[in-house]
Amino acid sequence: MDSGPHGKAAKLTIRPICVGRLLEMPQPAITYMSGWGRVHTGAMIMFVIEGGDSPVVVDTGTLDPEWTRKHHGYKLERAPEEEAERALRRAGIDPGDVGTVINTHLHWDHCSNNSMFGNATFYIQSREVTYAASPLPIHRAAFEKKRGIQPPWLAVWDRIETVDGDCEIAPGLSVVSLPGHTPGSQGVLVDTGSARYLLAGDCIDTYENWEGNDSTPHIPSGSHTDLFEYYRSFEKIERLGCEVIPSHDLAVVERGEFS
Repeated sequence: MDSGPHGKAAKLTIRPICVGRLLEMPQPAITYMSGWGRVHTGAMIMFVIEGGDSPVVVDTGTLDPEWTRKHHGYKLERAPEEEAERALRRAGIDPGDVGTVINTHLHWDHCSNNSMFGNATFYIQSREVTYAASPLPIHRAAFEKKRGIQPPWLAVWDRIETVDGDCEIAPGLSVVSLPGHTPGSQGVLVDTGSARYLLAGDCIDTYENWEGNDSTPHIPSGSHTDLFEYYRSFEKIERLGCEVIPSHDLAVVERGEFS
């Protein structure tokens, strides 16, 4: 990362880049056992962290609406300018200039555009890579472990750096292990110099997940591999003392920048 005066790390900023919206999702798919009868519109977001030697991308979004419907059964709404590469370039980011990509986990909607970043190193928890290679049958579609298609993370296999647990990636930028949604889910802790933020991945899909309800302080996603690990991850986030940024909340896109 670039250094400012007196050797301090440069000020980092986080920008959410919207690459579409999943429509008419059953609410309990987002908030486990909560919100029956409601539907949810989920933002598909790539996050760009700027201020260092090169841009850092956290999660790379999904492919086009036809692919999403055919292989996952979801209705993806996407304006032409929200196509992943076009959206990045409109934000002033050349994918070839991105030096680091962090996948919070390897579900299809978080890594489908990995191959766009031809010069990047990819940081993924080793537990996640192991599980994505051989998930339980109920989870195979989410990891695109299906006959006739290749899971998107395999396209960058030679540039993956696996990590185990919490790890500093660069000054002001660390990954933190947050298992539960998947075995190797991780968040990205960003110190901008004026605040600390956690890009929480699907450990926290929306602000509603984090804010909880009358019966529980935090609500897991409807998709998970281990609820015991999930709640330990919630406790860990509480101890971090940071502002949480969910992965699929339209309010994150509307805010525009975190600094």
